[in-house]
Amino acid sequence: MKVTQFLKDHYKHFNAAALIDAAEGYKLHLNDGGKMMITLAGAMSTAELGIILAEMIREDKVQAITCTGANLEEDIFNLVAHDFYERIPNYRDLTPQDEQDLLNRHLNRVTDTCIPEEEAMRRLEHTVLKYWQKADQAGEAYFPHQFFYQILNSGDLEQHYQIDPKNSWMLEAAKKNLPIFVPGWEDSTLGNIFTGHVISGDIKNVHTVRTGIEYMMELAEWYTATAKDESTIGFFQIGGGIAGDFPICVVPMLHQDLQRTGVPLWGYFCQISDSTTSYGSYSGAVPNEKITWGKLGVNTPKYVIESDATIVAPLIFAIVLDK
Repeated sequence: MKVTQFLKDHYKHFNAAALIDAAEGYKLHLNDGGKMMITLAGAMSTAELGIILAEMIREDKVQAITCTGANLEEDIFNLVAHDFYERIPNYRDLTPQDEQDLLNRHLNRVTDTCIPEEEAMRRLEHTVLKYWQKADQAGEAYFPHQFFYQILNSGDLEQHYQIDPKNSWMLEAAKKNLPIFVPGWEDSTLGNIFTGHVISGDIKNVHTVRTGIEYMMELAEWYTATAKDESTIGFFQIGGGIAGDFPICVVPMLHQDLQRTGVPLWGYFCQISDSTTSYGSYSGAVPNEKITWGKLGVNTPKYVIESDATIVAPLIFAIVLDK
């Protein structure tokens, strides 16, 4: 039995039904000629969402991605160091000393998965530093994802690949030159590493890596050019935080700060979150709150699935891909 048929047979109510509704709404939005942005918070790349997200990119089911710096780099960490990762299924039982022992082995834990520092982070640092320095010396500047696109398209890392390349969403995005927006890149391992190299003098110009303000400018240009018809861009939000709030704000920015009142609102909205509604929480805010901020409209299709994104997102993507 196909995954889609199984889900439709059994996912009838509550969050399960919301999953089906959101997936069908996603498909309808694309079938009506719409585009879709996916936003990635948390550690979705370390959760290996890339296995199905890469397929979504290949099949043109996503036209732009906004993600944290962690998700940007962790897909590549997994690509070049997968065999050195360690899974800790009993992570809830770890003592502080157990955690210290992992640190002493240079294993950085993300829930049940440990990222190996030397094989993942330092291996990528050795390569990306060459590209940072080359741009710095030439007086050029690029966005974080553009440096990665240069590296992935060059083949410099191919000798280190430890997973099937078709399961890397960053590789697929690089092939298509997919628009990616990375707010707060400074809050990432490579953001910290870049800072260190600027402080030490290895890189002279801190602006060799372009900033979040420039990303918003780029996003404004992309959104304006892409949303030429009423409600053509959808917003599929995995988790919350800056990965979700930064890109959705481009619409009120265009309307209120630039007075471009003819730009359409987001045409579809779905959020997967395990954050319950609470006081002042962005992740826990229901979609209707976004109407008051000029992000969504009264008639925008809106879906919320309160569940674990590592479970829900692959199932929704399976339906979108007709699996």
